[in-house]
Amino acid sequence: MTSPVILWFRQDLRLSDQAALAAAVHEGPVIPVYVLDDSAPRQWKMGGASRWWLHHSLKSLDEKLRSKGSRLILRRGECALELARLAQETGARRVHALRHYEPWWRNAEKAVGRELDLCLHDGGLLLPPGAVRTGSGGPYRIYTPFYRALMDQMPPAAPTPSPSRIATVARWPDGDALEDWHLLPKNPDWAVAFARDWTPGEEGARANVAAFLDEVGDYPVARDLPSREGTSRLSPHLHFGEISPAQVWNRIGKAPADATIFLKELIWRDYAHTQIWTMPAYGSENARAAFDAMPWRDLREAKTDFKAWTSGRTGYPIVDAGMRQLWATGWMHNRVRMIAASFLIKHLLIDWRHGARWFWDTLVDASYANNSVNWQWVAGSGVDANIFFRIMAPLTQSEKFDAADYIRKWVPELAHLNDHHIHDPEIHGVRPADYPSKCIGHREGRERALAAYRHGKP
Repeated sequence: MTSPVILWFRQDLRLSDQAALAAAVHEGPVIPVYVLDDSAPRQWKMGGASRWWLHHSLKSLDEKLRSKGSRLILRRGECALELARLAQETGARRVHALRHYEPWWRNAEKAVGRELDLCLHDGGLLLPPGAVRTGSGGPYRIYTPFYRALMDQMPPAAPTPSPSRIATVARWPDGDALEDWHLLPKNPDWAVAFARDWTPGEEGARANVAAFLDEVGDYPVARDLPSREGTSRLSPHLHFGEISPAQVWNRIGKAPADATIFLKELIWRDYAHTQIWTMPAYGSENARAAFDAMPWRDLREAKTDFKAWTSGRTGYPIVDAGMRQLWATGWMHNRVRMIAASFLIKHLLIDWRHGARWFWDTLVDASYANNSVNWQWVAGSGVDANIFFRIMAPLTQSEKFDAADYIRKWVPELAHLNDHHIHDPEIHGVRPADYPSKCIGHREGRERALAAYRHGKP
């Protein structure tokens, strides 16, 4: 009999446009496996919101596999050790997997490769890092030339369909029960509302793309308006690989309306992964070493302000609405993410890494690449970043981008206020007693941030 092959799933939980699956199917009986490895990422193991998503995505994947005559084997432990054990138990000689670029996955791939015949395939990005290079042969550091170079190789190849049937082994190896991993929160179940907003899995991803096709023409304007559902909400599906970026590009790119602005966001995702491929410590180290001298407030001193920020009690309605949306749904509107991040970094003078770690635990789309690059973009410490002294004014941003209804939804204490007062109830003298006053004034926070910047001279 033909030896079975192992299909190693990670952040690629789909059957269509899955190069590793396609290769495995051509070789023989396939043993699909997901290994929950919390030791390899160390401090970057999945946060609570991502684990909620993972539970439901794995359940969906197993159902899809069973419809093809297969099933998903679950193991927990170090990837190299568990895959080697699985190979020994089943007589498998080869492992197929999609390539990943987070530092812990690259290390895991090396470890697996030392034990087994590991065949890595592309498919998590539009193009793998290094596929587009500068004239001198190096990776791009700046987004705009990266975008132009990548566009020269677009559109991506047409996605491949899922196989109609997956050959299976005569005897399935043992695996864990998904419920035994306790990925879902209990006592309390803080994710109780997640299911109203999200449908993890390949079918949920496709449904989101289909729904967005009618909205993509409004995206250039609507994506900045928190009170409208103007974004694609595809980020968690892309992060967990429930749909490939090539599938998204080929569907959205053929929409009747001009999708250029949205497609640029897909390219930004590739750009972010290129940065962590080049600089694996992007999530914990300033990309610009000069920012190491920045005199951030000690978190022990800033504990009260940090708690106000995480709980949506800063006194700035747009910031508070975003932070409450994040806690309730595991997601935050992109424009509000920038405002909330800027407020923490500049108004509160708290190191961007503390905010990035909070997002890591609370976002269902907590991508190491996007989260790290986006936080450093706001802080000014990234390789291609906003200038630190360009400080977002949250009250002005709130009014400019018509966030009144967004605030009413997530900050119900202010729901009775009119559109003019709701962005800054304190200055208009209508702040309700159950809503906090500002933890710091805008001018005071701005001046403190600029003084710190001048002192650190990053």
